[in-house]
Amino acid sequence: MPIILKTVLLLTISNVFMTFAWYAHLKNLNNKPWIVAALVSWGIALVEYLFQVPANRIGFSVMTLAQLKIVQEVIAITVFIPFAVFYMQQPIKLDFLWAGLCLMGAVYFIFRT
Repeated sequence: MPIILKTVLLLTISNVFMTFAWYAHLKNLNNKPWIVAALVSWGIALVEYLFQVPANRIGFSVMTLAQLKIVQEVIAITVFIPFAVFYMQQPIKLDFLWAGLCLMGAVYFIFRT
């Protein structure tokens, strides 16, 4: 498997876990004390790091640090939008498209040679 594809796959998995760690407690644990939500989130984030750290180490062998960060941001919004709409029942907004287009501009500028 190509290094960039492996990096993207691992970062996508890590972002799924991190999105749940950051936001799922707002839906599932909103009636629990914040410390419970924090502990559950930390447990989920640990799994996220088990994918994120290898992804960045692998990706850094062929990408710059800035390129890795922009790839991660594109993946983050790609994961966040379906999470927000389908899991958190948030309305779809045109702003998601504009944010995505801005990130595509960032991808262009960071990867141009």
